[in-house]
Amino acid sequence: MMPEVKHDEAARFNFLTHFNRFLSGGIGQGNRLAYEKRALPAFKADHGREPTHRGEIREAMNKESWHRNWSALKRNSMEMRQHFGRQIVLRQLEELMGKADSYNAASGQLELDPKVEQPWYQQAVDIHCQPGGYHTEELPGDVVAGANYDIGIFATTGGALGGLNDGGGQAVVEWAKNERPDWSPKRILDIGATVGHNALPLAQAYPNAEVIAIDTAGASLRYGAARAAALGVKNIRFIQASGEDLSRWDDGSFDWVQTTMFLHELSSKAMPKLLQEANRVLAPGGLIFHIEQPQYSDSMPLFEQFMRDWDAFNNNEPFWTAMHAQDLKQVMADAGFSREDQFTVGVRAVVDPEIFPPSPDDDEEDFGRAAVWNAYGAWKPAQDQAEAA
Repeated sequence: MMPEVKHDEAARFNFLTHFNRFLSGGIGQGNRLAYEKRALPAFKADHGREPTHRGEIREAMNKESWHRNWSALKRNSMEMRQHFGRQIVLRQLEELMGKADSYNAASGQLELDPKVEQPWYQQAVDIHCQPGGYHTEELPGDVVAGANYDIGIFATTGGALGGLNDGGGQAVVEWAKNERPDWSPKRILDIGATVGHNALPLAQAYPNAEVIAIDTAGASLRYGAARAAALGVKNIRFIQASGEDLSRWDDGSFDWVQTTMFLHELSSKAMPKLLQEANRVLAPGGLIFHIEQPQYSDSMPLFEQFMRDWDAFNNNEPFWTAMHAQDLKQVMADAGFSREDQFTVGVRAVVDPEIFPPSPDDDEEDFGRAAVWNAYGAWKPAQDQAEAA
């Protein structure tokens, strides 16, 4: 289902893939040198103290030519990635639409609902600089948004999510299998699924489970369902619905509810609603699991917070800084997940050996080739535990 690329198109994406790794490597590390050698001394001379907030560091670093140039290159790489992807997709749009229609008609795994409204916070900006976000259609029934996302995320991540861009889902599966080897969830809900990169590995790992992947963006779901059918994954359905309103499902309908790099795409009002709904539809003994970047905390250096904040101000991620500044465990507690039942764990993407061949000296260490996230989760008490409490 993925768009086919010509020689020059592949060359552009290969350039961007290595360019992004270059920017996040040595060039990116230059930001710390610029801060320690110039920005910080200048700030202390002006204020007579160290910075007390990441915003003060951002103000100081925005005066630094190194950081401004790095930031411009990083932003430009994202814009190039989006334009390259759209060009490839639009060139073969009719063919892709035909494929999607054929796969979806045969599989019956897609359920769209035109009455589902796109949240205002998704319409306000082009998320990740993707023109029109993940929901806009060029033509009625097209697949531009989903296909562009699928073909370009490899370049954005420098290949760290593997050939199928499913490293996040593969990492979650590996964690779950290690955590509870004998666990066999029967129904799994993935909220904010876009094209299913992270939901399909769950369906593949638990073939007896019914996996429901929801999103408000019909254009992405249309492509995602066809992609799943093309890959032969049959125990998953793509349904247009909002995580803020799961009323079509009864209390305790799912053994596992999860999001992957999605909470920061919401808003301050939407996130509590979504978590409350997730708690309602989660069955006793079930798992709630959120893959995210780590929250800002007193233990995270201010310079690290500043660097992570780049996406909020330069990559059309308006909720990023507000979301990561919250006490997420308390937000989850307010939604009904007691702090005693919550946990935080590091989850590392599975390295694709076809992209990063292991060397004889690697052993078990991947030397930073795999993406790493924080996972915020909770096991909901079983019914007897809940009644006892």
